[in-house]
Amino acid sequence: MRISFVIPAYNEEERLPHCLSSVECALKNAPCDTEVIVVDNASTDKTSEVAGKYSFVRVVNEPRKGLVRARQSGYDASTGDIIANIDADTTLPSQWLNKVFSEFSHDKNLAALSGPFIYYDLSLFQRSLTHMFYVGGYILYRVNNYVLGSGAMLQGGNFILRRTYFEQIGGFDTSIDFYGEDTDVARRISKVGKVKWAFGLPIYASGRRLAKEGVIISGVRYAINYFYTLFYKKPFTKTHTDIRTKLSEN
Repeated sequence: MRISFVIPAYNEEERLPHCLSSVECALKNAPCDTEVIVVDNASTDKTSEVAGKYSFVRVVNEPRKGLVRARQSGYDASTGDIIANIDADTTLPSQWLNKVFSEFSHDKNLAALSGPFIYYDLSLFQRSLTHMFYVGGYILYRVNNYVLGSGAMLQGGNFILRRTYFEQIGGFDTSIDFYGEDTDVARRISKVGKVKWAFGLPIYASGRRLAKEGVIISGVRYAINYFYTLFYKKPFTKTHTDIRTKLSEN
């Protein structure tokens, strides 16, 4: 089994080193063959230069800006049996890779695996609110997947796919800009294979978007797009605010 990390990055020269350092630590005790791909998604800073300093990283350029396009470009360039999709502002817990390997090696029918974010830069109160959203989302996931059969639950930035199943659904829908990309994949891949949500597979992530827009407002927006994508196959919100650009201007 080979696991390919795909990491989209737009203007992430500040946070990318933390992400790649955590991946480097995971690779030291990797239970399988691995590769790491950073997709420079039309960055105007030193993202490619930073990524290129890590000998285990292969940089792929995607000049068409967009998260889903970047994920697709990374997937197209990857060679692994398992595709681990994480974000440039995430940090792997020490046992994350071992848990992923264990889940996929013990269940050949597992098509997709995902877990929650732990927002390391939000307050305890804000993290408690996000946990409530996850619990609510998990309940809906159980109903949708096992009762209605209409979808599953994946967290963008912390989801892993088995290539053979992902090929069956034709990869990512690159017409989606941002919201709903994970729900769209979950909806389609759950029709051909098993999707598992594991609270025991968290990943550390920046909560800068939630802090900028407000946890409750962000949660409601994600919920609306979850249901809309689930039932109408496209997200309700067609565009998104680029938090990275806004922060760099402030």
